[in-house]
Amino acid sequence: MNQFSWTIAPYLPSWALIVLGVVGLGLVIWCILAGMRGSLFRLAALGVLLLALANPSLVQEEREQLPTIVALISDRSDSQQLDGRDDQTEQATEIIKSLLAKFPQFEVRAVNATSTLSAENDGGTTLFSSLSSSLQDVAPDRVGAAIFITDGQVHDIPESADKLGLSAPLHAIITGSETDKDRRIVLRKAPRFGIVGESQEIVYSVIEEGFETDDPVEVRVFSDGELITVEDAFPGEDVPFVFDIPHGGKNIIEFHVAPVEGEITDVNNRTFATIEGIRENLRVLLVSGEPHAGERTWRNLLKSDGSVDLVHFTILRPPEKQDGTPITELSLIAFPTRELFIEKIDEFDLIIFDRYKLRRVLPLLYFDNIARYLTDGGAILVAAGPEHAGNASIHRTPLGPVLPIEPTGNTIDEPFKPRVSDAGRRHPVTRDLDGMGSKDGKTPPEWSRWFRVIEGVEAQGDTLITDESERPLLVLNRPGEGRVAVLMSDHVWLWARGFEGGGPHTQLLRRLAHWLMKEPELAEEALKAEANGKTVTITRQTMGDAPGPVDIVLPSGERARTSLSETSDGVWRTEYLAETFGLYRFANGELTTLTHVGPANPKEYAEIVSTEAKLSPVVKQTRGATFRTSRSPTLSDLPRIVPVSGSGNASGSDWMGIRETSASRLIGVRQVSLFSGLLGLAVLLLTLGALWAREGR
Repeated sequence: MNQFSWTIAPYLPSWALIVLGVVGLGLVIWCILAGMRGSLFRLAALGVLLLALANPSLVQEEREQLPTIVALISDRSDSQQLDGRDDQTEQATEIIKSLLAKFPQFEVRAVNATSTLSAENDGGTTLFSSLSSSLQDVAPDRVGAAIFITDGQVHDIPESADKLGLSAPLHAIITGSETDKDRRIVLRKAPRFGIVGESQEIVYSVIEEGFETDDPVEVRVFSDGELITVEDAFPGEDVPFVFDIPHGGKNIIEFHVAPVEGEITDVNNRTFATIEGIRENLRVLLVSGEPHAGERTWRNLLKSDGSVDLVHFTILRPPEKQDGTPITELSLIAFPTRELFIEKIDEFDLIIFDRYKLRRVLPLLYFDNIARYLTDGGAILVAAGPEHAGNASIHRTPLGPVLPIEPTGNTIDEPFKPRVSDAGRRHPVTRDLDGMGSKDGKTPPEWSRWFRVIEGVEAQGDTLITDESERPLLVLNRPGEGRVAVLMSDHVWLWARGFEGGGPHTQLLRRLAHWLMKEPELAEEALKAEANGKTVTITRQTMGDAPGPVDIVLPSGERARTSLSETSDGVWRTEYLAETFGLYRFANGELTTLTHVGPANPKEYAEIVSTEAKLSPVVKQTRGATFRTSRSPTLSDLPRIVPVSGSGNASGSDWMGIRETSASRLIGVRQVSLFSGLLGLAVLLLTLGALWAREGR
């Protein structure tokens, strides 16, 4: 294809040509006014001279017509894998490619747009992002059209065609079926955090598309995999569900709605909310039998914990020390025994008896209520001193039968280093204590010595720490629903004071207190699963031997199994690679846990009924059209391809237009000077000769 144009390349600057022309024209006018012969020839000679100096040229451009770019975007997102839409999309794509191939002036940019669904992203079909990426190296005037093959559930549709940055028509071929129907359940409101034991509200709604029912549908509600209630919900209405946060940490509340016959999929018939259970400040009652060196250790530890509300009483004036001083003249606070141990005892999460001995402050009848508090789910810690070995021992009360170790009456005062027992190395309270030494004893503990142990026998539960002669120092047990611990020495304060380098008193005592208050992280038998991307780390804490394999229930209902490997004392772990996103259930023996892989409620499954409504506005603004294809597309089911030009309509009821571009690529340029060489000299001599002939007459 050749194109011609004119150009000039003057030998003199433009101002010089103008001056020469003005002077020459002035002389010609003077000659005309003077009546001299040949004035017109003088004017012609001046013009030829100026043209020769201006150097006019004829430019010939050789150009190649560029092809029209057609973007063909095929939706390969997750929703397109349902109900045979993937095959439908594949067939339609191949037919459109074959139709476009009949036009050599068209160049097809075919792109498969996959879902952005990932472990960190809630997904969505982003066809317009794929369109922009496929055309980023193409000038806008070269784009003839964009064709989408999709179910219409697109999540990055621009507000208007102006923001699309596309002047060509946009056409959409809709897969799926007009008779698609689906029932799904969605969360309208769900808290992220909640106080343990307090009520929270989740609002959900059942939505039906493609059909309607007037009757309520059944919704089953699960908490951490256990069915807690079955409700009836009317489709389209917001339904509140009120429940109490059952425990601290992660709480998974699931909602399952009954499927309907013929719906596309039941993958969106369930949804869930993950609520982090937060405990209110834990209430601790610390009763010190008498002032001693270790009392401040307990007080400082508990006061430094922001999650603990501490009530501390030290018995400074027992009944046997009454000396007749009027109460009004004493600055001491009377010990509210009845209020604490009868009326409000159940309000405490933990009661600590720190070197307490029987001094008629608490009647024996009260210890019956304390024992009842313990077995009903309370927690008691006994920090024993020398008094625990005598007749004033707390073990000689109705509380004694539920304590895990019985004192023999002997107090042994000799230096020793506390040692973590084999059971202690597996227990989360004492596992991995700083400086605990090696299991085989070759590396001794790095902490300081203690100098007193209260001898005890018939230890029940778990003995976590012993002295060098394997006498129990720390014993834990679970009587009934409660938890109890007995520390058979009062010298833990030596660690706090830094004697001989000290020891991990804060680490030990804080773990012990939180175990007693039933923190899930310190459970002896526990199964946990944490997802990072598609990798799920499964951890099994046990006091026993190998726990065996873990059974897995996938989101689809299929089952799998994986084995565990021991990574440290009492801890078994493995990593499981999840193939799909969704809620996974893990079980080992009687223990179960849930975890979710990927986003909680991905967009890809929120709306899955194929539709023309979402794309129609922007398609019409570009003068394109939407077409719905059959389940098994054929050539006759799809619109014809028609090349069009100009800015007119680009679609019809059975055809879609591709605007042909006028863009071209420059191959070569040839320039011919019209008044250069012999041609310019001949014209100039001819003009001068005519002038001489006229003047010679």
